[in-house]
Amino acid sequence: MTIQELNADRRADELRGALADRIVLASDPGFDAARMPWNLSVDQRPFAVARPASAEDVVDIVRAVTAAGLRLAPQSTGHAAAALGDSDLTNAVVVNLSGLRGVTVDPVNKTARVLGGSSWRDVIAAAAPYGLTALHGSSGTVSVAGYSLLGGLSFYARAHGLAVGAVREVQIVTADGALLRASGDEHPDLFWAVRGGSGALGVVVSLVIDLLPYPDVFAGAMLWDASRASQVAHAWARWTRTVPESVTTTLRVLHLPLLPELPPFLSGRSVIAIDGAILDNDSDASGILEPLRALEPEMDLFARIPAAGLLDVHMDPVDPTPAVSAHRVLAELPDDAVDAFLTVADDRRLFVSELRHLGGAIARRPRDAGAIGSLPGEYLLHTIAMVMDPAAAGVVTGLVHGGAAALDRWSVGALALTFVDGGVDARSCGYGDALEPLRAVKQQYDPAGVFLASLPI
Repeated sequence: MTIQELNADRRADELRGALADRIVLASDPGFDAARMPWNLSVDQRPFAVARPASAEDVVDIVRAVTAAGLRLAPQSTGHAAAALGDSDLTNAVVVNLSGLRGVTVDPVNKTARVLGGSSWRDVIAAAAPYGLTALHGSSGTVSVAGYSLLGGLSFYARAHGLAVGAVREVQIVTADGALLRASGDEHPDLFWAVRGGSGALGVVVSLVIDLLPYPDVFAGAMLWDASRASQVAHAWARWTRTVPESVTTTLRVLHLPLLPELPPFLSGRSVIAIDGAILDNDSDASGILEPLRALEPEMDLFARIPAAGLLDVHMDPVDPTPAVSAHRVLAELPDDAVDAFLTVADDRRLFVSELRHLGGAIARRPRDAGAIGSLPGEYLLHTIAMVMDPAAAGVVTGLVHGGAAALDRWSVGALALTFVDGGVDARSCGYGDALEPLRAVKQQYDPAGVFLASLPI
């Protein structure tokens, strides 16, 4: 047996002794299931997986792992596992927070305390009875902590800004095993840094977020056959230059596989869709939509719906999926940029090519913002492909990055951190002037570099 193997066995014994069934080791029968993230295209192979069910468990895990000379990689759901895949996890323990879930709503102050492994569906289900909702993303299965602390783009964003602006408090376990409350008046340096630095600074066990007073919303989707893509895409681009900040929408070209679980009118088809939300009364919202409705969509689902229904408008996958993606933040979307997008979107190997409308409050940095608080640019290009054969992962990754690069001419050189999927220099483009101050806070709270994050700082 080699020295490395002896050290590995010693560390495994130390972890088992300290954490018992809260740790899953590589030799355990359930290891392969425990190490699997939501993004099934990522074959992450850590030293072990820790599974806390409380803040106290997280404290014990951080102390035991650091005592064993190993590193920690916090992970709520594993949607962003591809970005973490750029890191060597051989001597790291993934802290799987999926068992640390729960939401407590304060209807008077319109806030929610959210445990670190909770998803947006957990929050919206808890908030809805009070006529409240939140700055959630397009997928209800994404974790609140990872999404919010790395920015978070919502269908409410052009009116209310990035989701990170709604974070009021974070409870986090730092590298020395301390459980700290970080807010505007307690550890303010850490509070500033974690709103952007996220898992690079510790394990977030809970956060307090502001909620929105919307029991219902005018929202939905329109759909056309992809043969109408050019007409619809150009019309949407012109329309977005005129709409108020109350309107946040996305345009997507989807190449859908022939699957029995899809509705017959979608299965095996290529379509173009527009979806989103309009924070206006029904009459004004209908007037805003009139230029799009004049294109006679074959399906028009825009209507007043319960706010909780907005989680399903984008039709993101609800089950773990093998996917890779890439993105660009665009300064503008002139006609030739739309044409370039349409050329990319015509490639049937791409599952989705989409443009999200930015601007408005998204681009305005709040006075009390953290390391990130706004995002420049007017549009976000996102390309997504499925990895059905692991042997083809390299080709598929090249495909999505090539599609995103086709619009580099209009890029602002920034990144939306929740869309980073590995293979890019997120440190320089994602954090800008905040990078060096972030590193200073990282050095203060994690001088030995214990924490590995999907976006290293």
